[in-house]
Amino acid sequence: MLYRSMIGAFALTTAPLVVALMMSFGVAAVAEDGKYPDWRGQWNRERVPGLPGQPSFDPHKGWGKLQQAPLTPEYQAVLEANLKAQQEGGFFDWRGADCKGFGMPLIMYPFQPMEFIITPETTYVLIDWVEHTRRIYTDGRDWPKEIEPTLVGYSIGKWLDTEGKGRFDTLEVETRGFKGPRHYDAAGLPLHHDNQSVFKERIYLDKKDKTMMHAISSRRKGSSLRVGRDQQAVRNQKGG
Repeated sequence: MLYRSMIGAFALTTAPLVVALMMSFGVAAVAEDGKYPDWRGQWNRERVPGLPGQPSFDPHKGWGKLQQAPLTPEYQAVLEANLKAQQEGGFFDWRGADCKGFGMPLIMYPFQPMEFIITPETTYVLIDWVEHTRRIYTDGRDWPKEIEPTLVGYSIGKWLDTEGKGRFDTLEVETRGFKGPRHYDAAGLPLHHDNQSVFKERIYLDKKDKTMMHAISSRRKGSSLRVGRDQQAVRNQKGG
């Protein structure tokens, strides 16, 4: 569950210009024609008491083996090797140890507060960590013939009015074009090394509690799992 709160005194003190720009762009875009949802504020991850380790793909389970991911035998061996490397004081191929970035899907958990800036052409996801910004293009573009691979990938989204009220309420996103290595979590739960992941997300506010956000993510292609689809539901809550 991500806790949503307006920007606090610390952020205003340390980065007043950036905060002012973020808030002004967010207000302008959301207000345009009244078509876009109000996702302003900071969104924090769901906290599940008693879970060990850092955040992982399923927010209601611990990291690493506790995710009980249905890995193929090949990638179960990769996970075992990654865990062994950590026990021996190493970091396997985990880029986070050197602050070189984590990539998708780990950046969207989020383990630090994140913010959304919505414009008609692009939705920006501001991430308070190594990867600072994710761009989701919503201008109707098609997939480019060639995509320069990145850890975050290339995202194209589409706004939906699922309730027929004349206002967008759901953002559907597809992301592809990755480079690696990437992992589901810092324990070393691996994604397929071919980097052919295709993530599909559906992001929307809870119908009853508008301080809660749901982000459903599934992955197809290049799977390190024995099943072709894995899914996570993340709920966000506004804190005042």
